[in-house]
Amino acid sequence: MAKSRIEKSPITFTPDNLAVVLTMMNEEPDLMKYFRETDDKGNYLYWDKFKWHVSKEHDVEKAWLVTKWCRFTKRKSIELLDKEGNDFHYCKPDSLQAKFFKIAKLSGEGMTSNSSMKQKFLMASLVIEEAISSAQLEGASTTRRVAKKMLVEERKPRSEDEQMILNNYLLMNEVKTLTDAPLSIEMILHFHKIATHNTSENSVIPGSFRADNEIVIADGSDGEILHQPPHFEEIEVRLQKLCDFANTVHSGEDGDAFIDPIAKAIILHFMIGYEHPFADGNGRTARAIFYWFMLNNGFEFFEYLSISKLLKVAPVKYGMSYLYTEIDESDLTYFLYYQADIILRAMDELFEYLEERSLEFEEVVGLLDNSKMADILNFIQKNIVKKAMNNPGRLFTVKEISNHYDISENTARKYLKELVKHKILGALKEGRTVNYIAKANIKDVL
Repeated sequence: MAKSRIEKSPITFTPDNLAVVLTMMNEEPDLMKYFRETDDKGNYLYWDKFKWHVSKEHDVEKAWLVTKWCRFTKRKSIELLDKEGNDFHYCKPDSLQAKFFKIAKLSGEGMTSNSSMKQKFLMASLVIEEAISSAQLEGASTTRRVAKKMLVEERKPRSEDEQMILNNYLLMNEVKTLTDAPLSIEMILHFHKIATHNTSENSVIPGSFRADNEIVIADGSDGEILHQPPHFEEIEVRLQKLCDFANTVHSGEDGDAFIDPIAKAIILHFMIGYEHPFADGNGRTARAIFYWFMLNNGFEFFEYLSISKLLKVAPVKYGMSYLYTEIDESDLTYFLYYQADIILRAMDELFEYLEERSLEFEEVVGLLDNSKMADILNFIQKNIVKKAMNNPGRLFTVKEISNHYDISENTARKYLKELVKHKILGALKEGRTVNYIAKANIKDVL
C-alpha cells in the first residue's frame, strides 16, 4: 500500500504542542477521559484508522492531539536514529505490556509443561516449517511437500527457490550455535551469506553489503517509493550502533534502562528491514537475528516457533506496520504490536499442533498397548507406526528417519528393519538402496 493511499497525520507532535494541550484540558476535560494512547479496546491506531473511531460529539483533530500527547508522555527513546537523525522510540501501553507478559508466560510453559513426547514432535519438523515459510515469504514458490521431502532426504536443490529453503534451514541451525555470541557486523554478514548462498535475486553478493542506493521498497501496483533506506556509505556505522544496542544490557538494574527482551528482539527485526543493508535477503537476515536474540535471552521455545508462516499470510499488514512506524515520527509501537500479535498466533497454532499430534500418537499407543509389541517398540518406532497407519503405501527412507528424529543412519536403519520383522513395514530394494513401505493391514497386525 502506497503512502498516497494513507491519509497522513495532520499533526506532528512536539513539546511546543504542550500549551495547546493544557488549554484543551482546561476547556474540554472530557477529552482526557475519553482519549488515551490506545482506544478503549487497547488498539494503537494510526490517524487513518483513528479518525473513524471518534464519535461525532468530539472534534477529531483535538482527539488525535490528545492521543498523541498521551503517547508522547509515555515515549521511550532508544539509542538508534532514523535517517533524518531523529530518535526511534516506542510507547508502552498496558495492552502491549500484557501481550509481552503472555508471550513470556506461554514460552515458559511450553518448555516446562510439555512431555518429552511433545518435545520430540517439536524437534521432528518445526524447524523445517520456519525454513520453508521464510523462503516463501520472500517469493519462493516450491510446495511445502516437495520442500520437506528435499530437506529430510538431503536431496540437492533443483532450483533457486529450493536453494532458498535449504539456506534458511541451515541458517536456523547456525543461529542455534551462536546464541552465546554477541551480535557483530561479522555475524550479520555470516547470517546473510548462509541465507543467500547460490542465489542471484537482485544480483545479491552473499555476505556483502549493497554498494549503491538503487534498492528501494516500492508499491507493487504503481511503483511509488515507500521506503528509501539510509545511504549505503552509512551502513557499517549504523549497523555497529545496532550491534551495540543489541549487546547492551537493558535489565533495569543498577540504574540501567529497562527494555523488555521481547520488544528488543522485535526492534532488531525492524531495524534490519529499515536499514536494508543488502541487495536481497534482508528479511531472512532480520528474522534470523530476531530468533538469535530470543534464544540468547533464554526463550528456547522460539526454536520451534514459525513466525514467517503467519507473516506470509498477510504480507500487506506486515509492510504497513513498517510504514506506520516510518511515517509517524519513527514510532516503533506499531511494529511492536503487530509482531507481538503474530508471535501469539504462532504460539496458539503450535500448542494446537502439539495437542493434535499427541492425540494421534495416543491412539496408536492404545492399539499397541493391547498388542504383543507394546513393550518392544520405542517412541520413534511408535511414531513411525502412526504415520504408516495414516498413509498406507507411504515410503520411509533411512535418511528421512535419521534427519527427522536426529538419530544416526545406522540407528534409523535398525528401527526400520525391526518394523519389517514385525510385518508393519515392507522392504523395497532399489539398486543398493532399501526403502521401507507402509503396509495396508497394520491394524490387523497389531
